[in-house]
Amino acid sequence: MLLITVTVFSQTIKKVKITEVEEYIKNSDHPLVVNCWATWCAPCVEEIPYFMETVKKYSDQKVELLLISIDFATSYPSKIQELINKKQFDATFFWLNETNADYFCPKIDPKWDGTLPSTVFINNKTVYRQFYGRPMTDRQIELEVSKLTGVKK
Repeated sequence: MLLITVTVFSQTIKKVKITEVEEYIKNSDHPLVVNCWATWCAPCVEEIPYFMETVKKYSDQKVELLLISIDFATSYPSKIQELINKKQFDATFFWLNETNADYFCPKIDPKWDGTLPSTVFINNKTVYRQFYGRPMTDRQIELEVSKLTGVKK
């Protein structure tokens, strides 16, 4: 008899308000890569594996990937969870329960106009902060995480 074990890949998606995101970032004692994305945004979904690879490479620096879904309320949590499981995304997941982009965008970064994907690299210890309001390549992500941590791999 052959037994096959199936591992179900599942991540919890925390429903948050922008004030909770601000607190999470402010209280972080390690480097953060904060990526705003949505399930319907092809460039967003395409770049997430690059972020995961790079963050894994810098695990000794305790870099955390925080993926903030900007999906519509009708997608939370089932559609978002379905994509996360299908793509085997691994990160800290938030779903932003806000609808007023004019309010929440500048709280993530003053330069953010709502474009997806958007990413901010933050290291509170070194006061490093860099924002990108566009898709990023694997090389760009690698370079930015190197700057974020002060370590070249």
